[in-house]
Amino acid sequence: MSNVLAITRKELRAYFTSPIAYATIGLFALIFGLMFVAFLRFFLDQSLRTGQMGMGGPQSVNVNQMLIRPLLLQTSVIVLFVLPLLSMRTFAEEKRSGTMELLLTSPLRDWEIILGKFFGAAALYALMLAVTWLSVVWLFMYGNPEWRQVLTGYLGLLLLGSSFLSLGMFISNLTQNQIVACFVTFAVLLLLLLLNWVAEFAGPMMREVVTALSITEHFDDFAKGVIDTKHLVYYASFIFFGLFLTSRSLDADRWRG
Repeated sequence: MSNVLAITRKELRAYFTSPIAYATIGLFALIFGLMFVAFLRFFLDQSLRTGQMGMGGPQSVNVNQMLIRPLLLQTSVIVLFVLPLLSMRTFAEEKRSGTMELLLTSPLRDWEIILGKFFGAAALYALMLAVTWLSVVWLFMYGNPEWRQVLTGYLGLLLLGSSFLSLGMFISNLTQNQIVACFVTFAVLLLLLLLNWVAEFAGPMMREVVTALSITEHFDDFAKGVIDTKHLVYYASFIFFGLFLTSRSLDADRWRG
């Protein structure tokens, strides 16, 4: 486990010694802040209208349903655009700089390398999510949102993003070009996002299958504050499958020399 932690620390240092960490955190925080302001204005407008209609005022408008849930759902889409920027360098940069051979011939096991890089990217992603709490905390200062739903939503975002990272690591190991890795990862994640749209045109049985496979469909319950075992199993399986594919890809690289 010490080797995994050592690689995790090395990955985090590498992120922060390049513009990637600052650019992704800044971009993510900026987009989240703009969305937060837009949803907050809509929420306040609806509260005032409800009050003018004599329906109980702001107390009758649910902040979790009208602000936090749609904000988290939109954030899950933004994650799709930002996380390929984190996963693209995990292995592609090692291949470009020529350090991949040193890594594969080191006494480290493949799973230690993969988990170390995965935890490094996941830790940076968790930091990105933590920064958004600077906006969310205002709701608790001036309102009374249901904190369990907020925490559940963030747990869903963490699982969703970790799934994206595991798949992105596999794609990163297929090329030594970070830009190619980024665009291919984005394209694959976009296809997974569009599964919901495909399901609308499918028959009842196929719709059920496609919906069950949709990675974003499983996030909706988290945004509602519901933790369902089937969603936890789905994301755990997705992450395991992504890391397994990365392991097989590393093994193939080792055999090719």
